[in-house]
Amino acid sequence: MSGSSRHVSAGLRSDKLRSLFLSWTPSGLSVIRLKGAACRSRWSSTCSAVATNRARLFLSASSSPVHPSSLTKPFNTMARHSTTVSKPTLGVVPEDATDHHVRDANGELVGFQNPHPSAGVLRNVLQTVGKMFLSKLQGKMPAPDLSNVQVPVIKPRFLEESTQAQTSNDTKALRATWLGHACYYVEYPNGLRVLFDPVFEDRCAPSRFIGPKRYTQPPCTLADIPKLDAIVISHSHYDHLSEPTVRELVKHNPEAHFFVGLGLASWFRDTGIDKVTEMDWWEDATLTVKKPVTTSDGNETTQEIEAKVSCLPCQHSSARTGWDKDTTLWCSFAVKSGGKSVWFGGDTGYRAVPEMPAEEDDYGPKYDSLPRCPHFKHIGELRGPFDLGLIPIGAYRPRWMWSGLHSNPYDAVEIFKDTKCEKAMGIHWGTWVLTIEEVEEPPRLLKEAMKTSGMPETGVFDTCAIGETREF
Repeated sequence: MSGSSRHVSAGLRSDKLRSLFLSWTPSGLSVIRLKGAACRSRWSSTCSAVATNRARLFLSASSSPVHPSSLTKPFNTMARHSTTVSKPTLGVVPEDATDHHVRDANGELVGFQNPHPSAGVLRNVLQTVGKMFLSKLQGKMPAPDLSNVQVPVIKPRFLEESTQAQTSNDTKALRATWLGHACYYVEYPNGLRVLFDPVFEDRCAPSRFIGPKRYTQPPCTLADIPKLDAIVISHSHYDHLSEPTVRELVKHNPEAHFFVGLGLASWFRDTGIDKVTEMDWWEDATLTVKKPVTTSDGNETTQEIEAKVSCLPCQHSSARTGWDKDTTLWCSFAVKSGGKSVWFGGDTGYRAVPEMPAEEDDYGPKYDSLPRCPHFKHIGELRGPFDLGLIPIGAYRPRWMWSGLHSNPYDAVEIFKDTKCEKAMGIHWGTWVLTIEEVEEPPRLLKEAMKTSGMPETGVFDTCAIGETREF
């Protein structure tokens, strides 16, 4: 892969533009599939030029491909807490590993696509918006009732930052704490701490005043979270990537390293954050963390922790403005360390379904032939099994509109089985109204889906209170 192909512009800084269109729409609306190549081509020339210029800067000193992470150096060495990341390399991959790349006539990487039929047909934005408006007038898309929401929020109980060297008697449990929506804080047995898709703002939108507003509050402040080693961002949508949250995290965790999809590193660098590694699907990187600790006899030493971070596929989209659709990569991630492994689904669809009568079951015999996304079986076969899966279960109605991009609980159970997760927790619900299902429906349907699949309703793939910690 050429050096220039690894750098796709993250687009105009929507945090500055406050696009009127996106400021009033739910975060998901900006990802409706555009019909034809016309919209993409208007952005491609700008994207290609920016990508080429960035690549020339990296390639000016060497004729070999250069990845941003190869420039990474130990951080915060004066504090004796350092983090280094190896250059991402392609691991074991399926045959269609790069079918998600979109290139222009010159072979430049200008964007990304969902390569499988399971993503559904391309939709015309104006027609879709018009259909939504008509459905609302007809009463077919009522807003969820927020008058008596019973999603519990509790104060998290994090492990204290340890300055003692680990012994064979230390806990071997993986601890995972849900902080709302898609955000999970994971503590590995060896002391590694990873935060996934943190967004702590009141609204997940370009504007602080218009857009989806929280109906449940964060269970803690960002300052309450113990020192982080890695922060994983699945994609660029506002309910998964927040500039104020990112800036605040860096203030409290200057040594933490960000892992993002291809093309998104430039957004972080524009924000003033250089500790970032962007990765393509099926690439693996090694994170090495060195922390000062004290041995049982009082001597100071350095604890070294290694983690394998894998960027993996999912079925979704990306955008932060009306002009940068699908120019940065959407991903799932796996993080393995200390004998434990976690697969983070981020945001994903599984199988696009057509519009149908409300009483019909889209998993019934009539719809058995609908294509399913093969990404997840590939993940299970090539990177699994996993001790824990963090799998999205919300933001799925109406299904004709969102099924290609967002999984419902029945989809989530299939993803759980495909990825070979031993246990799982449901994410992507309980925080903002992004679609029209009732806000407490996802966990109820998850139990039904587990029962339908012949598995226990609880204890295998669960949901929990915001702020609650489970051990695995």
